[in-house]
Amino acid sequence: MKRRFTENENKALFVLNPTSGVPPVNFIVSKELERRKKELSFFKSMTKEDTGSLIKQNFNNYDVFIAAGGDGTVHTVAAELVGSNKILGVLPLGSGNGFANEFGFKMNVRSLLADIRKAESVNIDVIEINENLCLNVAGIGLDSFVAHSFNNLKLRGFLPYVWLTFKTFLALRPFHVTIKSGGEVIVSEKLFVLTIANTRQFGNNAFIAPEAKPNDGIIDIVLIRPFPKILGSLFILRLFTKRINKSKYVRHIKTDKEIVIETDETRFHIDGEPIKISGKVVVRIKKEVLKVLKTSGYKYVNS
Repeated sequence: MKRRFTENENKALFVLNPTSGVPPVNFIVSKELERRKKELSFFKSMTKEDTGSLIKQNFNNYDVFIAAGGDGTVHTVAAELVGSNKILGVLPLGSGNGFANEFGFKMNVRSLLADIRKAESVNIDVIEINENLCLNVAGIGLDSFVAHSFNNLKLRGFLPYVWLTFKTFLALRPFHVTIKSGGEVIVSEKLFVLTIANTRQFGNNAFIAPEAKPNDGIIDIVLIRPFPKILGSLFILRLFTKRINKSKYVRHIKTDKEIVIETDETRFHIDGEPIKISGKVVVRIKKEVLKVLKTSGYKYVNS
């Protein structure tokens, strides 16, 4: 879908999370946005509530809303745009930037403004998890335990995340999961990881669901069974080479049906943000309900 803006139109509203990523980088980006105030509008938002209110107040004034932050910021902005004709863009400033990586967004304001002027967009699916929006990946297990711990960590960035992941992996214990579809049990076993995927990666180009596409109407479920921890380095290699699904410890399920997950583990994450969910977890796919700005680096062929 394409619609070019005229010079007199408001092009985009940048919503900047000043706590995302590494402070010096965030400061530099903030100054760059201020320098380009004739080309764009931007606000700093400290909380999810502020972001939601800001977008609601300016909803009719802009056609493109840019989430300048990490996956959590992207999630918060997108939640206000689902089901509308407004376009989501991303200026990635987070630790993982999974969604931004998948759609070719770079930390380059000039390039992003060029994409905004073209005003091309793609329609993508979103996943609904107990009425919570999921754009990228969600789940239980190693990644969710890390998300909960990382949320309490004062340090940000890639290296603290790697250290915390390694520490969590060493202490990892399996949890039991039952998955039902149409009332029938399709999975009942102990796992290290259960991932619900709309796109391919956690972030930092770690591909947990290499076959996933965000516009195919399919929920991808990746199950990682308990494996000898001495194989941890091999799993890391498979993640970064898009070969995780080649492991005998991994099962990949695709479905367009509603599924129900039952587990005693409550520490979930949705798009990298920690969340606690008790009781049944209902997962549905909502087809092509979000418009995403098309970049020069967009690589999905079925767009």
